[in-house]
Amino acid sequence: MKKITWMLIVVTLIGLAVAPFALASTGNQDVIDEKNGKPKVVLGEALSDSDKDKVRSLLNATDPEQVEEYVVTAEDLVNFIGGDPSSNMYSSAKITRKDEGYGVVVNVVNPENITEVTNQMYANALLTAGVENALIEVASPKKVSGHSALTGIYKAFNVDGESLDKDRMEVANEELDVATDLAKEAGIDQEKVSELLSEIKRAISEQNPATKEDVERIVSEQLEQLNIELSPEDREMLTNLFDKMRNLNIDFGQVTDQLETIVSDIRGTLDDITADSEGFWQEVKTFFQNILDSIRGLFK
Repeated sequence: MKKITWMLIVVTLIGLAVAPFALASTGNQDVIDEKNGKPKVVLGEALSDSDKDKVRSLLNATDPEQVEEYVVTAEDLVNFIGGDPSSNMYSSAKITRKDEGYGVVVNVVNPENITEVTNQMYANALLTAGVENALIEVASPKKVSGHSALTGIYKAFNVDGESLDKDRMEVANEELDVATDLAKEAGIDQEKVSELLSEIKRAISEQNPATKEDVERIVSEQLEQLNIELSPEDREMLTNLFDKMRNLNIDFGQVTDQLETIVSDIRGTLDDITADSEGFWQEVKTFFQNILDSIRGLFK
């Protein structure tokens, strides 16, 4: 009987120790920012009513008085980026405008359901599109690639008299396609793809290439520096993408600090994953070792 009692105590202690790792914090919705306006929530057209409610909960946007809500449609996809009118729109986003100097911060709320696009990929594409000073949260109630969220974000920046440049939106969408293609087809790590795109943009801002050949040289230099091997077709795809940006006269010099932040976040994420993994498992090992030592002590 004594042995069973002590085993129950041990199980309880294990449950108490593991519980903090399983709990996710939930906070109240933000107070409305009267200067920058209410956050805008854009829901995918293909979502059911129950899916929409789940997304509202994921985005902490359940109070209709505290947000402005829109639905992004396949027609929006056509209007903003010349996309396929038969597309189903699932990915959704919440856009909170911030003060000058905030930059573009992207948080994929449930990354297990956004399978192809990372925070940094979104941020890179949005900088290309001309988005500034915003916190953007992306969510989906089911597994999707994540591409349609970009159109929803565009929609949020094309209301209330605002407008983003259509050509920049289109090339930004192409950039997202290139990023996900390189990750899927060329087998390059997603973070590495984002680092490559950011570094090419920084080099373009510094060198101001005048010709496509100059862009091709910059692409080759960055591939070599990051030790990335690409097929001739993928190299041409990258060169064509950034040559389009050059022709649009996108000034990446204005967002150099933001590009530096993206690269730093990528490198920090990789370092944190390694450190956290090692630290977590060491703590788990120590915890259970202490429990086993205590159990052994009971029966001495």
